[in-house]
Amino acid sequence: MELILATSDGRELCTVWDDIDFDIGGENNFELALDYPSWNADFKQGALLYVPGTEYGGIIKDVEGMTETDQIFVRGYTWRGYLAHRIIEPPSGADYKTVSGELNAVIAEVIGSSLGSLFVVSDTDTGVNVTYRFNRYVTVNDGLTAMLATKGYRLDIQYVQTETGGYVQIQALPAGNYGSDIEISQDSRLNFTSRDYRMGVNHLICLGIGELAARTVIHLYADANGNISQTQTITGLNEIVEVFDNPGADSEVLLATGTERFKTLLNYKSFQAALKDVDDLDLYLGDTFTGRDYITGNVVTKPIIEKIVKREHGLFTVDYKIEGED
Repeated sequence: MELILATSDGRELCTVWDDIDFDIGGENNFELALDYPSWNADFKQGALLYVPGTEYGGIIKDVEGMTETDQIFVRGYTWRGYLAHRIIEPPSGADYKTVSGELNAVIAEVIGSSLGSLFVVSDTDTGVNVTYRFNRYVTVNDGLTAMLATKGYRLDIQYVQTETGGYVQIQALPAGNYGSDIEISQDSRLNFTSRDYRMGVNHLICLGIGELAARTVIHLYADANGNISQTQTITGLNEIVEVFDNPGADSEVLLATGTERFKTLLNYKSFQAALKDVDDLDLYLGDTFTGRDYITGNVVTKPIIEKIVKREHGLFTVDYKIEGED
């Protein structure tokens, strides 16, 4: 993979060989470490750093020099970082933002012109339509990711290099499932940790506005599959109860905040693996990963939610994080 430095309007300047760290899906930022001899004035605010044809790239917004180590650190948000710093707001007078239409058309509607001409949404017709209600004040990245997941799609972002510059292309693509074709298990050439945690809460008592007997109280329950409702299905010794206290919340707010809190307390399965050791895998955020521990019997199928891409001493490595990892 070739790392390119370009002007703010996309004109290629040079290839960069120094160490860099991209966080995709977590902090959504990057850090380039330069020794003093590698520095030149082209590493300026607003310049672009990118690997063509990938999501690994962003805009320089932070330059820090350290005389103690003779290093200069260049940092900025990744392309996805800009989506993570745009908010989907409900229309005036409405409680929620609701969309309906073909996937890429909906993405274009949500993003609009807020990211300028550098970001371009594909006009390809996926043939898939969606009707979706976004959570209130969710980020564009999280909102679109959640919407596409309902259709088995993922948010694809990549820098397209052209003869005169380039642009960041955004589109909906089918999410991959790496369970049926590729199984990560004891037979794979990597170490992993699997966990099947069943000490989670399945009954959450939510306390809202009011005092004593007049206080707003909502009981939320989780079933064996982790679905949350106001109907109890798990009782007796298997019932695990906790209290969620939100004293200023009316019933509507209490239901929403209580549900979000409940999601963090449920049973879960996790599978942590050093996937950077598996060179033939190229996973994307939103792809589904399946891991199996033959000894314990734990099987986990979860989407990829974060990629850490590093180049150290000239070699690129990729580390993946799946949903539900500690």
